[in-house]
Amino acid sequence: MNIFHTPHEMTAWSQAQRRSGKRIGFVPTMGYLHAGHLSLVAEAQRHADAIALSIFVNPTQFGPHEDFATYPRDEARDLALCREAGVAAVFLPAPAAMYAPDASVSVDESALQNGLCGARRPGHFRGVCTVVAKLFNIVLPDVAVFGQKDFQQAAVIRRMVRDLNFPVTIITAPTLREPDGLAMSSRNVHLNAKERQQALGLSRALASAADALRAGETSADTLRQQMRDVLEQHGLRVDYAEIADAETLSPVTTATPGNVALIAAHCGNTRLIDNRVL
Repeated sequence: MNIFHTPHEMTAWSQAQRRSGKRIGFVPTMGYLHAGHLSLVAEAQRHADAIALSIFVNPTQFGPHEDFATYPRDEARDLALCREAGVAAVFLPAPAAMYAPDASVSVDESALQNGLCGARRPGHFRGVCTVVAKLFNIVLPDVAVFGQKDFQQAAVIRRMVRDLNFPVTIITAPTLREPDGLAMSSRNVHLNAKERQQALGLSRALASAADALRAGETSADTLRQQMRDVLEQHGLRVDYAEIADAETLSPVTTATPGNVALIAAHCGNTRLIDNRVL
């Protein structure tokens, strides 16, 4: 497995793969890998010949009071998991290799980012779009795989790729869950035993909305309140509980199959997100 620390090295490898006729699959991550990330690698392997994975905790997508400094990191473990999964190249840059001291260009999507996490984390999706655009230009992938757990992020990236004509096919892979329903997340490591049980409120709130819609409830406001009630019953502090159009991410008035339920909630000091297509 190749490990590259500079954009030049990473791009040179990708260009060599392309010259040999190989399709490159790419999984961008912030590290502290878990089975959910490895499922993205497996999905990429179904669509490409050589898989590159990046590990980069991107400072520009964190706000001043967010968890950049405490975001979990374990480089040695991550690299071992990548080897086991058959990753061909890992791009492991330092922030200085990704951002010049006087960097002054960014990429900003202006429609899909406005609600949900974008409304609560100003500048977050500008940081996401900018770093993903840079990674696409460095890695030169044919295919890139993102997880559905970050539903809004995947939608924003698809829009960026469409509007800026990146020659990359975006694949969204299903959320991987623990046996009890909790969506896998690197941030779960911050949960203590009590918080780990409280965190089950996210998937249970989503299930309650899905069950209610299936039973005939079509008022989106009723479903939103039902999700909030479940979250609060689990001792979670609700950030948002939304029913939205899956394409535009705009809130809906009448819920229909195909809409998406999205949740963000604080469990202790940890902010968790989850979603479910109804």
